[in-house]
Amino acid sequence: MRPNKIKELWRQGRSASVGWVSTGDPYVTEAMANAGYDGIVIDMQHGMAITADKAVACLQAISTTDTVPIVRVPWNDPREIQTVLDAGAYGIIVPLVNNYHEAVQAAAAAKYPPAGFRSNGPNRATMYAGGSDYFEKANDEIFVLVMIETEDGINNLEEIAKAPGIDGFYIGPSDLAIALGITLGPDMQDDPKHIEACRKVLDVANANGLVPCHHGATGAEGAIRRFKEGFKMAQLGSDIGYVRAGASAALDAVARS
Repeated sequence: MRPNKIKELWRQGRSASVGWVSTGDPYVTEAMANAGYDGIVIDMQHGMAITADKAVACLQAISTTDTVPIVRVPWNDPREIQTVLDAGAYGIIVPLVNNYHEAVQAAAAAKYPPAGFRSNGPNRATMYAGGSDYFEKANDEIFVLVMIETEDGINNLEEIAKAPGIDGFYIGPSDLAIALGITLGPDMQDDPKHIEACRKVLDVANANGLVPCHHGATGAEGAIRRFKEGFKMAQLGSDIGYVRAGASAALDAVARS
């Protein structure tokens, strides 16, 4: 089984820069993957109608590179988790995990017995992984990140950290802001309550040997900020975000001419 490049970066104490796919378009995904990101996240939760078949096509597109394929599943649903793992995802991000039991469910769905209850039938995953030892090594190579983005998630963080099989936390800054009563906007992450919650996630992760990750949400500058704080994965921008930014910049240039 091919090694998970992002897990190797984490073992070296380094951070992973990832791109975000919201369109579910395989061609766009392939172009993003060829840009050189450490990983590409296919967003089934908030992406534009990214159904299982679209996610699979995007996973195939990422395979033209050595970029690590990651999927944010739409919910903490074992069926969704198994589908994308069987299709070749090397990492999953599970949204809205609020307590220990939900974290256990997320991890167990991604792990083969005896560590979990994932059913054996990896289909495309064995072709992508490039080896006959997929069953033996998948539990170690595939990572599971649980999203911390609610008040319950923050309050139960120490218990969640004890859930066997999870690799780290992934902060969802917008939902976290809503949960903390912070008005959404460009400055929401500078609110003292938001800063304190993110610091708690970072500290609890480090204290329990887990990987602290942050969505960032403000482009490359936001990712750099989070890396300097100690977070080990953040997204630099999304496909649709780049399209909007490029189109706006071109129109602004014409308007100023």
